[in-house]
Amino acid sequence: QVQLVESGGGLVHSGGSPKLSCAASGFTLNYFAVGWFRQAPGKEREGVSCISATDESTYYDDSVRGRFTVSRDNAENTVSLQMSSLRPEDTAVYYCAARQGRIVASAVAQAEHYDYWGQGTQVTVST
Repeated sequence: QVQLVESGGGLVHSGGSPKLSCAASGFTLNYFAVGWFRQAPGKEREGVSCISATDESTYYDDSVRGRFTVSRDNAENTVSLQMSSLRPEDTAVYYCAARQGRIVASAVAQAEHYDYWGQGTQVTVST
């Protein structure tokens, strides 16, 4: 059974540095591009980061660049999103998503280009 499961969310103080994890089962994640998306209440889902399947190049939305870092652990079949300097506007449900093979740069932040999705993990940043 193909499954993605996010973990690591919760209530965090402004400025905090939680680490989200996306664990795959039923497939090998290193053959997939993995994106992180978030959806805040009343807003559309937005792509915040992506790591490619091939050269592990990374993408970050301007809103998180310099504060978030995406990485892989192939031995654990996981992709992580290290978050830092969190702000109240980072409050959202965070989702990981996987796409087999390559993903072009113009598509990394577009949800429709991903094949598998996790159920999401809530991150709430308090002031």
